[in-house]
Amino acid sequence: MPPPVETEIKLRMEGPDSARRAVTALGATLEGARHLEDNTLYDDAHSTLYAAGQALRLRQAAGRAVVTYKGPRQERGDGVKSRSETEIEVSDADAFHAILSALGYRKVFRYQKYRETYHWRDVEIVVDETPIGTFLEIEGPAATIHEAARALGRARADYIADSYATLFFASGGVGDMVF
Repeated sequence: MPPPVETEIKLRMEGPDSARRAVTALGATLEGARHLEDNTLYDDAHSTLYAAGQALRLRQAAGRAVVTYKGPRQERGDGVKSRSETEIEVSDADAFHAILSALGYRKVFRYQKYRETYHWRDVEIVVDETPIGTFLEIEGPAATIHEAARALGRARADYIADSYATLFFASGGVGDMVF
């Protein structure tokens, strides 16, 4: 069975309050309260995953630790980012790190964000407060992503398909993106 595919965009917002107002004005319902996420990306000494457009992430939030593998980006031509994504929850983040270290992987980037999750039609809309600004992330079927963006008054030119790491370094960030 092929892995699930994540399909999403980001939209830069003025701030968390305006982002929440915009999402609730759509009629979206709050699914997950605001919480801190701490994310660590791993790669080997040769940056093999990065070079192949892949990512290996450990996300710790709300007492859970989730490991995510993201495959290379699938070009769609409509401003929406799609890539395969496989996740598994682990019970011990430190043990996971020890296993990766033994296999030659190391921590290459850490980023934090405050996230709250909403549901609208068949998409998930999250408000992400990061050290580089506030973003909405809209994930789900591409048609509904476009519909949600239009309903928020946004055009395809407003879509951001870059990762938070890419945005951080493009903004002049150095080191890790943490509060």
